[in-house]
Amino acid sequence: MNKILVPTDFSAQAYNALKAAAGIARKSNAEIILLHIIDLPQETMDMIKPGYDLPEIMFFKQHAEARLSEISLSQDLNGLTVSQILKLGRTFDEVTTVAKDQNIDLIVMGSHGASGFKELFIGSNTEKVIRTSEIPVLAIKGDQAEVKFDKVIVANDFTEEVKQNFQKIINFLKSNGGTPHFLMVNTPNNFKPTHVAEEMAHDFLKQFQLENYQFSIYNDLDIEKGILNFAERENADLIAMGTHGRKGFARFLNGSISEDLMNHSPRSIITFKL
Repeated sequence: MNKILVPTDFSAQAYNALKAAAGIARKSNAEIILLHIIDLPQETMDMIKPGYDLPEIMFFKQHAEARLSEISLSQDLNGLTVSQILKLGRTFDEVTTVAKDQNIDLIVMGSHGASGFKELFIGSNTEKVIRTSEIPVLAIKGDQAEVKFDKVIVANDFTEEVKQNFQKIINFLKSNGGTPHFLMVNTPNNFKPTHVAEEMAHDFLKQFQLENYQFSIYNDLDIEKGILNFAERENADLIAMGTHGRKGFARFLNGSISEDLMNHSPRSIITFKL
């Protein structure tokens, strides 16, 4: 891992995400890129001409630049390479654009615990970043300022559709010393007998030559409840999952269940595009 992007709105939750990113960066000697976006209405953007800034925008830019510099020099980032980017635009567009342009390996962003994303990414922006990002997105919940990888719940459906890029999750967990606990959620609408589910999962996982992992089947009314209840029972450090369009299991990250899961989980969540 070479570059970690941390969007910030200068809130306490965003700073917690930055501290969590710093811990990951130290393990891999990665650079942290701080991104602040002055989120402007489209009509204001249309008024801005190249080489000319409105006085109000200049004020916000100068304030943001000072805050970015202040954060870059904080003790929590001692010994790390930190750079800053300030953008004018729409949050969703700029996060994904900067991530692509800078060859980012991981996006880390803050959240308000189990009550949802209310400050850094408002409304549909969060879902859009997670759904469309080709880059892993780590959402740090509440006042958590450290990410542990001792017990990571990896929710999956173990189908061939996710196999091609599943190695992304494995590599990330290995690089951070994580031990994956793979989870298949059985629901009334898509129920598999235990022996069928176990055979399906183990046949899938043996392709990746894993040396140390756990596997569980959990029955619940729906996928979201299954993931949340299992993570609570196991006292998990982190929930990991893949997104791959609107088919099968991963469809839950593209509709109402995605928002519910991100809002209701008290645990940090990392998503990978499969």
